[in-house]
Amino acid sequence: MASLPAKMTGAVLPGNSSVELQSYDLPVPGHGEVLIRVKSSTICGSDIRAIYREHLGKGPEGYQGVIAGHEPCGQIVREGPGCRRFKEGDRVIVYHISGCGLCNDCRRGYMISCTSVRYRRAYGWQRDGGMADYMLAEEKDLVLLPDSLSYSDGAQVACGFGTVYEGLQKIGISGDDAVLVTGLGPVGLATAMLARAMGSTLIIGTDIAPGRLSLAKKLGLCDQVFPSGPDNVEQVRALTGGDGVEKAIDCSANAQARLCCIQATRKWGKICFIGEGGSVSFQPSPDIIHDQKTIFGSWVTNIWRMEELVERLVRWNLHPDTLITHRFPLERAGEAYSLMAAGDCGKVAVAFDEELL
Repeated sequence: MASLPAKMTGAVLPGNSSVELQSYDLPVPGHGEVLIRVKSSTICGSDIRAIYREHLGKGPEGYQGVIAGHEPCGQIVREGPGCRRFKEGDRVIVYHISGCGLCNDCRRGYMISCTSVRYRRAYGWQRDGGMADYMLAEEKDLVLLPDSLSYSDGAQVACGFGTVYEGLQKIGISGDDAVLVTGLGPVGLATAMLARAMGSTLIIGTDIAPGRLSLAKKLGLCDQVFPSGPDNVEQVRALTGGDGVEKAIDCSANAQARLCCIQATRKWGKICFIGEGGSVSFQPSPDIIHDQKTIFGSWVTNIWRMEELVERLVRWNLHPDTLITHRFPLERAGEAYSLMAAGDCGKVAVAFDEELL
């Protein structure tokens, strides 16, 4: 067994737009658990929305003062007793909710929706997450990371890309579809990237941040981008022969953007809401019923689909880490969260070892 330190550093979010670094004893894996050397831990918008600025979350989003970070990826350095598949040296993604494993949702692979009040514990929310040198994870929560993907690729699969892939699978994306993406933060950029890989040849994006509009164009993820505003519906229709897009995905949680998705989608089209929070008002008959449109809600993904996504990323030679615009060492985690909270960047990662280079 390799020699490991007795102590490690972890980052917690006190809720006042700051980060505190604390020292912890190195955890020891119990039955069915592994100890992971974290290599990359990316920051999710939900951390900013519900924890970083102030602790707003309840229930599944109730933060309990643990080590932050629910998008971790790393390498197993120690196994607890009873592990049956994963072993020391394996590169792994951590599905970020550990469920009871026995309720109907867990049996479907949707630990995000686990109904057990006692056993459902999300990494970085109710149990220690990936903003640390090392972390404990249950073997059942792991997805193998292929050698052709970086740890920062895998960290984004842990939440953002997995969430997007689920939503796109629900509405279906192909070469027949023009796609609208409202909100070009990391989740919106991931949506555009995956929609392109799945066949869409016309992708339109909107956002309030000039930097994110520029990044979407620079990376070739969107064919056309528009600053968010009241003219977006007409702008989208002008690009689609007056009919609108076949598929629209909101990643912003903004009321105007959600309404734009509904109204800029053509008859028989499909809309998916991924962005968390907020609200939207629309007229059911003219906006949905009479045009035979369908709205889907999508919350994270299941673990088998996450494994499927990893396989697809390899097949498509697609690398989520191209969306990372900034990497910070753990001792500068405060800067990382502050930048992400400002909202005019791509993905932000707290990285370790080779992933920091």
